[in-house]
Amino acid sequence: MEMQFFHHDQNHIQKHGHHHHQNLNEKNLLIATVLNFAITAAEIIGGLLSNSLALLSDALHNLGDAFAVLIAFIAHKLSKKDSTVKKTFGYKRVEILAALFNAIVLIVIIIFLFIEAIERFKNPAPVKGKIMFTVSVIGLLANLLAVILLRKDSGKSINIRAAYLHLLGDTVSSVAVIIGSILIIFYKLYWIDPVITILIGIYITKETVVIVKEAVDILMQGTPKDLDIETVKSAMEELPDINNVHHIHAWNLNDSQIHFECHIFLNQDLMISNTEKIRQKIETLLLNKFHISHVTVQFEYMQCSDEIKEEIC
Repeated sequence: MEMQFFHHDQNHIQKHGHHHHQNLNEKNLLIATVLNFAITAAEIIGGLLSNSLALLSDALHNLGDAFAVLIAFIAHKLSKKDSTVKKTFGYKRVEILAALFNAIVLIVIIIFLFIEAIERFKNPAPVKGKIMFTVSVIGLLANLLAVILLRKDSGKSINIRAAYLHLLGDTVSSVAVIIGSILIIFYKLYWIDPVITILIGIYITKETVVIVKEAVDILMQGTPKDLDIETVKSAMEELPDINNVHHIHAWNLNDSQIHFECHIFLNQDLMISNTEKIRQKIETLLLNKFHISHVTVQFEYMQCSDEIKEEIC
């Protein structure tokens, strides 16, 4: 059963283009997914043949990225489903859950690679540099193509950005593996293999922590990072007929849509038709100045809660 009445501002929001998922290129997501599974297969075979931990680590990383992009595609499709009686906000937070899942999986993979790299330091093993070089070049080219495909959409969704960062990390790691393979071919520096593995892991960890923090903040309904509640409150209180704004809550439904609710103490007792005009002014202000796309307000007059008693009563 569709629940259209859950979004009384839906038409207003869509006019201003706050639903970014409609612009994502699904074909590019699928191509990037296929590329990553192909890279993974090639690097696993190449890693086993060359005895390269760095190449195997890159393969595992690519496998995680393949699932990351695949989940990004599935989450994107689900996020477009309409709200229902059971899920009044729809499925938009599936993207956030997927981004968090991807990040956690990547961290687990990194921990495994660190352990393997330390073991390789203790027991160095010869590596076939030429195979390592050939496979890593193929991986680099494929990763570059996938990065190019997702670059345009990477700023439109935290989940797509997570997948994009995975791919970007793969590109950087492929370059590192190529450099390592050259050093192994010409100088027999086998210890460079675990060193590259650790460097790749450190880089990916840094990028992944950012994704985890942002996803957790959204799931915990924290105030959006670029939104100053006091500034919003002051701007609203400058509007005619508004005495005080309190009981303010602001949160992200997903990484692109901000929801905002508050109580508004009016200067005078007004008819509902007049408060509707005030509400429209508030929505316009919050949308244009603060990019807040969904607003819920409760008007009050001659009511003194404990929170505002000293201020206006």
